[in-house]
Amino acid sequence: MSLNSTPNADRIHIAFFGKRNAGKSSVMNCVTGQNIAIVSDVAGTTTDPVSKAMELLPLGPVVVIDTPGIDDEGELGALRVKKSYQVLNKTDAAVIIIDAVIGITETEIKLIERIKDKSIPFIIVYNKSDLKDITVSNDNEICVSAKNGYNINELKELIARIASAQDKHKTIISHRLKKDDIAVLVVPIDESAPKGRLILPQQQTIRDIIDAHCIAVVTQPEELSKTLSALSKKPEIVITDSQAFAKVSRDTPDDILLTSFSILFADYKGNLKLAVEGVKAIDSLKDGDTVLISEGCTHHRQCGDIGTVKLPKLLEKYTGKKLVYKWTSGTEFSDSLSEFALIIHCGGCMLNEREMKYRLKCAEDEGVPVTNYGTAIAFMNGILKRSLSVFPELAQILD
Repeated sequence: MSLNSTPNADRIHIAFFGKRNAGKSSVMNCVTGQNIAIVSDVAGTTTDPVSKAMELLPLGPVVVIDTPGIDDEGELGALRVKKSYQVLNKTDAAVIIIDAVIGITETEIKLIERIKDKSIPFIIVYNKSDLKDITVSNDNEICVSAKNGYNINELKELIARIASAQDKHKTIISHRLKKDDIAVLVVPIDESAPKGRLILPQQQTIRDIIDAHCIAVVTQPEELSKTLSALSKKPEIVITDSQAFAKVSRDTPDDILLTSFSILFADYKGNLKLAVEGVKAIDSLKDGDTVLISEGCTHHRQCGDIGTVKLPKLLEKYTGKKLVYKWTSGTEFSDSLSEFALIIHCGGCMLNEREMKYRLKCAEDEGVPVTNYGTAIAFMNGILKRSLSVFPELAQILD
């Protein structure tokens, strides 16, 4: 990924929903000006959600998502419908396609109720208006024809209007820095590091710092002491990869702020307060308790992988307990969380804010404590309070 491109997780997610053959794939292709989805008269052509990152004028960088029909039938059809509804968890703006000839049915009404429950802004689009004229009365309704292009530009404008309300500019750390402040980023290059590049949270944090006209200095854990000594000006903050927390804490003077990429992203994408409250559950773990370790990406597991190797080792060393582990990655996330004594989630750099908050809310609703990688690792190394010095309003939770 280029430092100049917008990560998918930071793009507005616009999803198209509707019954089979309502024309949602055709409408989406018209709106985007690309043949993103396969179009056919055969019902159920779209069998899985299809996502495409693109620029959608006048809105800007977005991810558009085509979904299977919400009226699909049979055992396989039910799985496709489930996939469509799961897309709601990461949808910032929903476009509901109605066949104008048939009109709105109980199926679409059920979908709209679910969308309202999730507080997702939405548009109702009556397609095939070339076959039947529909009068709309609400600001979020429009008639179009994917066949002849009628009202497609107006639909783009309407999508931009409802979606732009979701485009809230947030920063990762720069809002806590002043111009010309120095931030030292500690990036381990080991067997789990991708070849020839930095991982997404590191890239995004560098970009956030330099966009604010601050200075980003990147080093490895082994060179941190030399790096700090070589600087003529004391850095404002040291930001480390979570797995190097213990060493970096020892090598960073107490008068320099210290935190991790994971902690910053817990604040940027989710609910850091919930993660800090949840981390205390580590002290209550018992033999046989099940811990869910969840990641938002699907990277190839390495021998020193943090989620499957380093975290479990640290948990068992810290607690002295024999624990059971389960893992999820990518779009997977357990439907029921009641079996878990604790959930430890990654920073969520590959998930958009809505999906990350959805996962945290699921845990909160089921009364399952949830924390994240950086918070848990700092806690078990006895440095969490220091790692929250950049968030003094949260450090008191640990008192």
